Amino acid sequence: MTDSIRPAGDPQIGNLATPINSSSVTKTFIGNLPAYRPGLSPQRRGLEIGMAHGYLLYGPFALLGPLRDSDIPGLAGLLGAAALVVILTACLSIYSGAGVNKGVSEATTPFDPPEALSHDEGWSEFAGGFLIGGIGGATFAYLLAANMPLLLSVVAGGHS
Repeated sequence: MTDSIRPAGDPQIGNLATPINSSSVTKTFIGNLPAYRPGLSPQRRGLEIGMAHGYLLYGPFALLGPLRDSDIPGLAGLLGAAALVVILTACLSIYSGAGVNKGVSEATTPFDPPEALSHDEGWSEFAGGFLIGGIGGATFAYLLAANMPLLLSVVAGGHS
């Protein structure tokens, strides 16, 4: 078992190559995520990542939030998810203003970060796309949940 876990490159960095993180399947999956996919603009990266986050944040706020037993759990989930997306966008803006050090990100990730995210303007475009995508994703999840009976009857062919 100890033969399958070894240092990945410089052992002083502390990155270990395991059968999980060094397999070709894992590397292909991570390489196709919007953060590393080649040819995307920072705004498009932010839009895709924001849509996924907004869509996934809606459920916990709607189903587990403090207003889950009220008359408006869906709306509360939408507003909670949108508020968290706004907070996360503010965090992205703060990170971009803190001075991005490309050397650190290259030493800690198995893929090269996109060149557009090595300066403040790229991060600003990314944050703007994240905000639009995040609120759009949360809205889409809300609309799906609010119209679930209609969607189920359409899928069932009107035989419910």
